[in-house]
Amino acid sequence: MAKDFDDVRFLTVAEVADMMRVSKMTVYRMVHAGELPAIRFGRSFRVPESAIAAALTRHVADTA
Repeated sequence: MAKDFDDVRFLTVAEVADMMRVSKMTVYRMVHAGELPAIRFGRSFRVPESAIAAALTRHVADTA
C-alpha cells in the first residue's frame, strides 16, 4: 500500500520558521507538541508544505 508522494513538498525546519516568521525552536516545539506533523530523517525533521497551511488555518480559526 504505497502512497504517491510525487506532489508532496517537504520543507526543513529553517524553511518553515522563515515562512511562519518564528524561530526554529518554535517550530521544533510545535512538532514535538503534535501541532505540526513532521517526518524525521536521521536527526532532522521535514514538514509537508500542506501541513503549514493547515496549522496556520487552525491557529487563525482558534483566535477568531
